[in-house]
Amino acid sequence: MNIGRRHLTVQSAAIGLAAVSLLQPGASQAASSDDEAVMTRLKAFRDAQFARDASGLAALVADELSYSHSDAHIEDKATFIKNATAGTSKLLSLEYKDPWVRVVRDAAIVRFHWIAESESIPAGKRSKTNLHILMVWQKQDGDWKLLARGSTKL
Repeated sequence: MNIGRRHLTVQSAAIGLAAVSLLQPGASQAASSDDEAVMTRLKAFRDAQFARDASGLAALVADELSYSHSDAHIEDKATFIKNATAGTSKLLSLEYKDPWVRVVRDAAIVRFHWIAESESIPAGKRSKTNLHILMVWQKQDGDWKLLARGSTKL
């Protein structure tokens, strides 16, 4: 294989640009920290949901929340928090499996597989849910807030 000066110059320039871009603070590092922040908020949301913690949920969701269930009914913030903490059922287990996050400027798209078991109160009837969840989080005043959520039965 013949390697000329021109080939080396182009290759060296490309390697140099790649190295400089890795060293500069930029979008990839910002996205990484935002990805981590969204994942932290997602975990806090799951914990608050499992614990039926109204104040915890209120701090994590936007005032403009649109929360859609797999049966197609939609709740606003107040209705979601009221129903999630009403005590008519109890989560026995809740897993957000294989979470995926993509941050786009001040929005984050989050997908995961919801696997849960719950028990109705006072009847004690157990049921399992297996859903695909799509969430949209928005950065509002420096904090990530859940803006919208939709689910599909699997």
